[in-house]
Amino acid sequence: MQKTAIPPLPLTGGCQCGRIRYRMLAAPLVFYLCHCTECQRHTSSAFGESLRFKREDMEVDPGLVSVSRMSESGKERQGWFCPDCGVRIWHGTNGSPEINIKAGTLDDTSWLVPAGHIWCRSRQPFMRIAEDELSYDAQPTDGYEALKLRWSEMTGAL
Repeated sequence: MQKTAIPPLPLTGGCQCGRIRYRMLAAPLVFYLCHCTECQRHTSSAFGESLRFKREDMEVDPGLVSVSRMSESGKERQGWFCPDCGVRIWHGTNGSPEINIKAGTLDDTSWLVPAGHIWCRSRQPFMRIAEDELSYDAQPTDGYEALKLRWSEMTGAL
């Protein structure tokens, strides 16, 4: 298991054009890669990078635009974007206290090491996941607890 260190808080980031900036005031709960087809479409890439936080720990400049849709599970999913450049800053399930910052929007991404992978049944065939990495064929059924525990072990936040 690869170790990493969370940089000093607050963690900062923003959109591509610079209109929207945010600050995360507490340590992330977990960082993982999602290989679902929805994340592949969001990112135009092989996976999405999700850095999970408590919603209350985020400060964001005004002006984000939200888009909502119903997921296959029947839950309302929200995405928050810069209205000028269209970059997705975060997404989450309506009413959930936790959100996923799109980790590529951080000012410093050099410290990010995923605790695991979800929705691996739809991962791109060229993506290799090591045997010692946590991976799930679909959504974790334990509420991300194993991923959060692995993240704590990786960051020394136990």
